Amino acid sequence: MTDIKAIITGATGMVGEGVLHVCLQDPRVSAVLVINRKPLGIQHPKLREVIHADFFDLSAIESLLRGYNACFFCLGVSSVGMKEPDYYRVTHTLTLNVATSLVRLNPDMTFCYISGAGTDSSEKGRSMWARVKGKTENDLLQLPFRRAFALRPGFIKPIPGLQNAHSFYNYINWLFPLGRALYPSGFCTLTELGRAMIHLAEEGYDKKILSGKDIIALGK
Repeated sequence: MTDIKAIITGATGMVGEGVLHVCLQDPRVSAVLVINRKPLGIQHPKLREVIHADFFDLSAIESLLRGYNACFFCLGVSSVGMKEPDYYRVTHTLTLNVATSLVRLNPDMTFCYISGAGTDSSEKGRSMWARVKGKTENDLLQLPFRRAFALRPGFIKPIPGLQNAHSFYNYINWLFPLGRALYPSGFCTLTELGRAMIHLAEEGYDKKILSGKDIIALGK
């Protein structure tokens, strides 16, 4: 596949904004549709934006979602301060609702889900967020997409100049070179993450669940 037409969710967050930035610069990506609750304020010849508030009901915009062969799902929330039913609804139920709609509309699609290092594929561990992410991964990988992948980055170094990097990265970015040297699987750049997702859409991969090392290798 050399003509990638991608849907991106979560483009108003740090990861989604970075993945969008990489896609708009990459010649392998010919079109991008972002689905947001609020406007991005970005204009680009490749970019189309749909404002839609309810990700649990996509029926009003389904006609706009056809004709895409990749989805880079970057939408997510922190589990800090959330009870498990609420986190499950936003992390699992919402994600599966979007994915189920997309696979029905675009069965030839490659679906790439941003998960996280430490996710629990057994769904039985003590960490609530890791169990929920694990179940989300497991259920996504069972859907009849052409291909589906879960990416598990650890520390992600933001792309300089973008708007939505978390402020605490300003204080800890100095750790990145040291962390990359000592524990390379746990430290990737946002550019590498975006490029890895494009590679997955274009060529696939021999693993369904990608670690930080896989992301770095594909993101070169």
